Amino acid sequence: MSAEILRIHPDEPEPERVEYVVSCLRSGKVVGMPTDTFYGLAVDPVNLRAVERIYEIKTRLKHKPLSLLIGSLEQAYELARELDANFDRLAERFWPGPLTLIVKASSRLPLRVTANTGNVALRIPDAAIPRAVTQTFGLPVTATSANLQGAPECTHAACVRDQIGDRIPVIVDGGPTGRSLPTTIVNLSEGKGRWQILREGAIATHEIALALHR
Repeated sequence: MSAEILRIHPDEPEPERVEYVVSCLRSGKVVGMPTDTFYGLAVDPVNLRAVERIYEIKTRLKHKPLSLLIGSLEQAYELARELDANFDRLAERFWPGPLTLIVKASSRLPLRVTANTGNVALRIPDAAIPRAVTQTFGLPVTATSANLQGAPECTHAACVRDQIGDRIPVIVDGGPTGRSLPTTIVNLSEGKGRWQILREGAIATHEIALALHR
């Protein structure tokens, strides 16, 4: 059976359609959804069966943790611990935007979501649909890219449908995503002011360094 395609306005998401997406997440469904970089697979991160389903859909390695989309800084402080000044500087400078920050996870998050690392990858996307969903849901949602392992990431809903439309029940069509580069990933989990760029993406390394040393 192919996925239901649900059109949502990319700049002014219709509240009743956002509520429908949230109802899908609450019932444990996997939803394909646009972010500001690529389309992602959203589930409730504390529903372990739904999290497991993402690994099955993507044939993803089990030791790789899932990143989470959040709707506000307040959510970051609820989901993480031992956040330092580097976190505050980067969040203030680049969120909402294509920056993923790896930090120590709070005990509220299941170890399965952190792939037993004790760390969590967070970001606030610069896209109205995922922000509206996380704010209405009251929880973060997973943000792993909506593609098969080894296949290209998707910047529009039709690509998601073609790759995995027979494996997920709902795809939100919010038009093309705003960027074609992945997020930049910065690891802050070691604390004590240490930071490391794990992947350079839409934000250049020198921009990160400038923000941390201003």
